[in-house]
Amino acid sequence: MILPSSYGVLLILLIFGMFAWGAWANTLKATAGKWRFELYCFDFAIGLLLASIVLALTWGNLGFDGFSFRDDLQLAGKRQDLFAFVAGCVFNLGNMLLLGALSLVGMSVAFPVALGFALVVGVCWNFALHPGGSPAVSFIGAVAAVGGVVAAILAYRVYAEDRLQPIVETGKTKSRKNTISSKGIVLALAGGLFLGSFSPLVVLAKTGENGLGPYSTGFIFAVGVFFSTFVYNLFFMNLPVKGDPIDLGEYFRAPVQRHGMGVLGGILWYIGAIASLVGGRVEGAAKVQPPIVYVLGQGGMIIAALCGLLIWNEFDRADSRVKTYLALTLVLLAIGIGIVTTTSPVPAY
Repeated sequence: MILPSSYGVLLILLIFGMFAWGAWANTLKATAGKWRFELYCFDFAIGLLLASIVLALTWGNLGFDGFSFRDDLQLAGKRQDLFAFVAGCVFNLGNMLLLGALSLVGMSVAFPVALGFALVVGVCWNFALHPGGSPAVSFIGAVAAVGGVVAAILAYRVYAEDRLQPIVETGKTKSRKNTISSKGIVLALAGGLFLGSFSPLVVLAKTGENGLGPYSTGFIFAVGVFFSTFVYNLFFMNLPVKGDPIDLGEYFRAPVQRHGMGVLGGILWYIGAIASLVGGRVEGAAKVQPPIVYVLGQGGMIIAALCGLLIWNEFDRADSRVKTYLALTLVLLAIGIGIVTTTSPVPAY
């Protein structure tokens, strides 16, 4: 298999992966109002699976170490295969909940809330599976992340109340609080619970003498995502988080360009994933220290939030209070990531 041969090349790969992880959801945002997230998830799963196959059959089979993707699959233990598959299923449920939240509250709220909470869940898993380190430091990092999540929620609620003010003044509704739904926030938090829980399964899939390599881990993970999408969508399409129930026929009536956006989203997400998997496998002089790999992976949530704010103007004409909450969200999440990194955490996304 091909692995980066120098520190600089691996660092560039990780940075590119961070931007891919931060940008993939823009492919759904670009079709907002035209394409439901439930249908988008089918194309996302296809794109992710295609990317895993292409990279496995190229970079996973090339190189001079004499160990190919096929060898890796044959020698890996069945338990490790199962861990990688279940990890894909757990991730996919969390990701679909995240996309449901995105359709309700936007990228700049859904990603900080879901992935900020996932960071806290990852800290809990780290101490459950790998006792040691400094609990006090981890607790401070988790508190900072929780603060970022709370700030994002406050920004959303204050902005929503301000947008409803003209409606209240015209008498079309009597109460602002009763008309601001918390469904998107609840979905984001639920998604964060699962997004913070799949990484320990990935670690178990790679552990041991018969553990999976990066390309085989990614492939089996992608298979889990692909098949679980059809299971989960039975629920999401019939009990939608927004709008009316939809049938599968609508998916086949959509134009090719719309399907292409979902496939591209899956490919971009997988680029971020394989960069992280490869980054954890490289040894020797080219090895990038785990804390750096972790920071660059978690940085995707900051990039996604900035995309929602700067590209899609999700908080257009927000007042100073909302802008303060948004700034606090980004600062506290960055601080939380930095502090948690020092305690050798289990990655959360």
